[in-house]
Amino acid sequence: MKIFITGITGMIGGEVARLARSQGHEVYGIARSSATSRMAVVEEENVLRCDILDRDALERLIARIKPDLVVHMAAQAYNGISWDMEDMTHLTNYTGTLNVLRACKLHAPQSKVLLACSSAAYGDVKPEDTPLVEERLLKPMTPYGVSKAATEALGYQYWKNFGLKVFLPRLFIHVGTGHPPATAIQNFARQLALISRGLLPPTVRVGNLTSARDFVDVRDGARALMLLAEKGDPGDPINICTGKAHTIGDLLEMLIQASGLDVEVLPDPQLMRPSDEPLLLGDNSKLKKLGWSPDYTMRETLSTVYQDWLTRI
Repeated sequence: MKIFITGITGMIGGEVARLARSQGHEVYGIARSSATSRMAVVEEENVLRCDILDRDALERLIARIKPDLVVHMAAQAYNGISWDMEDMTHLTNYTGTLNVLRACKLHAPQSKVLLACSSAAYGDVKPEDTPLVEERLLKPMTPYGVSKAATEALGYQYWKNFGLKVFLPRLFIHVGTGHPPATAIQNFARQLALISRGLLPPTVRVGNLTSARDFVDVRDGARALMLLAEKGDPGDPINICTGKAHTIGDLLEMLIQASGLDVEVLPDPQLMRPSDEPLLLGDNSKLKKLGWSPDYTMRETLSTVYQDWLTRI
């Protein structure tokens, strides 16, 4: 099978590429010229430089490669950043997705398309509303969440109107190596690695530690995406999650234990968000019916992330 991955140098795109190659698939991908890969997941000649906002260039590539599966991961992918870069978030996530879907409709109409939708689209939920089922009304509360709800709506439209086989995985927070410090876990791990190397005083600065999230090891998430493309139903949203939630404070404690350091934890107002859902916990019944279960525990995932930051520091 010929697979085309947008955002192939990102954490999830790179892991999907690595898994797909191990399964014997022919993998191509695009990344912006400024993007760099931290993982040798594809041959360099198969990493093509293209921005999803360049509609003509994207269409030429899809027409040339004619993929069987398109995995659309390129995005502005961070809730926190979306508050400061609202226009860029909507442009990249909505218009970029529209360009991908249009290119597939015109030049690879028989392809399957996996769109990276997000649990952030659920938005305004109370803890008693969880675990979240796919049929729940979406009430996104952040610019990022709104952009991802729009992304999903585009995918459904192209499935219903044009018969393009669009799959709608709602990705809960994925965790893995090679990620920038734009999320709480990566930020904590980086700080601890710097402390371990003697480059920071033994103080970890934190935001809200009480919110809880359903976290997925990126290796488990990549398997779920490939399984969805193989066995899932187009147009039907499906949670990519573990069905278990951890508070940010619990994850910080696990990372501190993994580091073996004695540190002080200090709240930092600059790390607080205008709004923050207290709990995002997904129901993964649909995913389990496809035959998926996680291979990695949260402690194993966090230990891997911390060791990665030690290497990067």
